[in-house]
Amino acid sequence: MSDHDTSAPTSHPLPRGIQHIGVTVPDLEAATRFFVDGLGAKVAYDGLSTDDEPRSGDEVERQLGLPRGAAIHKQRMFVIGEGLGLEVFEISGEQRAAAGLADFGLNHISFYCDDIDGSLQRLVDAGGIALSEVHGNSRYEDSPGNGSVYVKAPWGMLIELQTIPNGHYYPDDSESEVWMPQPR
Repeated sequence: MSDHDTSAPTSHPLPRGIQHIGVTVPDLEAATRFFVDGLGAKVAYDGLSTDDEPRSGDEVERQLGLPRGAAIHKQRMFVIGEGLGLEVFEISGEQRAAAGLADFGLNHISFYCDDIDGSLQRLVDAGGIALSEVHGNSRYEDSPGNGSVYVKAPWGMLIELQTIPNGHYYPDDSESEVWMPQPR
């Protein structure tokens, strides 16, 4: 067994993969415009809309780890290209600013781009702020033609745009390859 093997012997099945990532925004309709205009998002469904009663109370706080008095007002599931879903919430109550790369927990979402410069321009035109120019990726992603850039969404969340047209390379002790969208 290698040093990287984190599986524990058990009869319980393992997860099949990441199904979606959830983010909270201050205004779901403004975020929808940003995701649609900037990333070509498609709305799959509204899990909670203004026609519904907000989800709140002791049981919801317990189940979802929400602070006392918080309420979920809107919830929308998006699909962006190929891959996992993006579930976006509008929640009232005690909140903190968006996490940055140095903060614990989820700190960014990365989207693979065939045309990173065009994708960056589209995201900036939709209201994002590029933190730098497109730059090289880190080890194992730094094959020819690669590039990466972080963009701050209007509410502060970090979005990475990335291209690796010549694929990853892997160390000899790698146990798996990273998922990549199918070429168009």
